[in-house]
Amino acid sequence: MYRNEGDSAGHPPPAMIAAATGLGPLLVSLQLTDSAFPSGFYTLSHSLEGFAQAGAVDAATVEQLLHDLLLHGVGPADATALALAHRATAAGDPAAVVRIDEHLFATKLGREMRQAATRTGRQLLDLGQEVFDRPEISEYFGRVVRRETPGTQAVAAGLIYAATGVPVRQAVASDLFAFCVSFAGAALRLRLTDHRSAQTLLRGAAPVIEEAVEAALRRELDDVGATVFASDIMSGRHERAEARLFAS
Repeated sequence: MYRNEGDSAGHPPPAMIAAATGLGPLLVSLQLTDSAFPSGFYTLSHSLEGFAQAGAVDAATVEQLLHDLLLHGVGPADATALALAHRATAAGDPAAVVRIDEHLFATKLGREMRQAATRTGRQLLDLGQEVFDRPEISEYFGRVVRRETPGTQAVAAGLIYAATGVPVRQAVASDLFAFCVSFAGAALRLRLTDHRSAQTLLRGAAPVIEEAVEAALRRELDDVGATVFASDIMSGRHERAEARLFAS
């Protein structure tokens, strides 16, 4: 029986329900990857708008672009950094998290991508400390505020997932799925797909996500970095575009 806890109707608080059912990590993942979570992640096109403006992608090729970005871009870079930051946080080594953060930031060649990563990362940490109330999140956010570390989105996510007990494999998969949802949403707004086809796009990405996850979990810090140079070029062009729907 619950005593002095819960609402006026006697219902236990959500944290107790999650602990009792074992669904806590899953519920954290669902909350962080929801497009309603206001980190700013879903304001990004991940260079897709640049490709569209250049006429370098269409409805027939948008799926292959997504797969390439997963395997050669966000997978080797952000997903790998997320896994490493998760492990460092779980080991109680914030100095290692900073090193991972600085390394990932240095691999982002374009100003637009660096700004997008740090803006969304800072917002994620700021909101995460309030929502999840974990000291690791608040302490790292303080480092970002004091400009002791860049605060990239992937590293912030890895830290939050670790601090809230989400297993590393689930954390990496969740963040890659959020990337795909953000990409599909951008494709929808850019009229490269429709609502039904966007769901097919996401389902088709599932085995690619699995491959990217397993590869990310095997890499070390020296391996962090993307090799999607066409994406870097499109991002650079996007910075100078006269009209833009997305921040990247």
